[in-house]
Amino acid sequence: MIPPIASRFVAGETSASAFEHARAANDDGVSVILNLLGEHYDDRADADADAAAYEQLVADIADTDLDACVSVKPSQLGLDVGDDAFRANFRRVVEAGREHGVFVWCDMEDATTTDVTLDAFETLVREFDGGVGQCVQANLRRTRDDLDRLVDVPGKIRLVKGAYEEDSDVAYTDKADVNEAFRDDLELLFRERDGGVAVGSHDPAMISYAKELHDEYGTGFEVQMLMGVRPDAQRELAAEGYDVWQYAPYGDKWLSYFYRRVRERKENALFALRAIAGV
Repeated sequence: MIPPIASRFVAGETSASAFEHARAANDDGVSVILNLLGEHYDDRADADADAAAYEQLVADIADTDLDACVSVKPSQLGLDVGDDAFRANFRRVVEAGREHGVFVWCDMEDATTTDVTLDAFETLVREFDGGVGQCVQANLRRTRDDLDRLVDVPGKIRLVKGAYEEDSDVAYTDKADVNEAFRDDLELLFRERDGGVAVGSHDPAMISYAKELHDEYGTGFEVQMLMGVRPDAQRELAAEGYDVWQYAPYGDKWLSYFYRRVRERKENALFALRAIAGV
């Protein structure tokens, strides 16, 4: 059983509990991106098993009226085993998504995985003419060039600030520099793309900037936030008519994910301490 303190950030251990959470979020006008927890497999059998679980998850979503899609991690689908394992399993999930009409996102992990992840995404999104989205991280120095490459691809691009600790030769490490890069990258996406822009941020300033860019360029966009982080803002943005998607992980590998969420943000840590203290 997931303790109440962790259930703020994790939608249960099973797909059934994740669907219950998704339905409640949908009732608030918020769509849901479901992520089966798992990463950094060094055994191909584990990666294949999670790919099969995603295929089933996609089919199960299609059998409901939920406004939901899925998101996968490269290392979950076998990237630590080898590029071919990842590409094969990513294709399996995307093909299932196409068959059942369910969108598939691919997360981005540390900088060493960027090339193979973007190559796989571009191959599949062009082959299937959409139905796939890719996360890119503004803190990486290379991201502007990556966006120039991806700006005309079908599908969607999710821009996030980036949560992985990277060396300063490949990433901006100062918060102000990351914010500046995020704004510049966001402006490029709104200026150059017809739609399919996802703003992956909890930062009110960045969300406000996205609204300004939408007014200036008319580009369609959505806001993506994590389950458990600024839930009131998610509902408020949805009530204002914006497309809001909540990234909701689930599964039995919840402990490491919860620990990472608490460490990431001061307000998350304070929430955890209050819950432990019973106040």
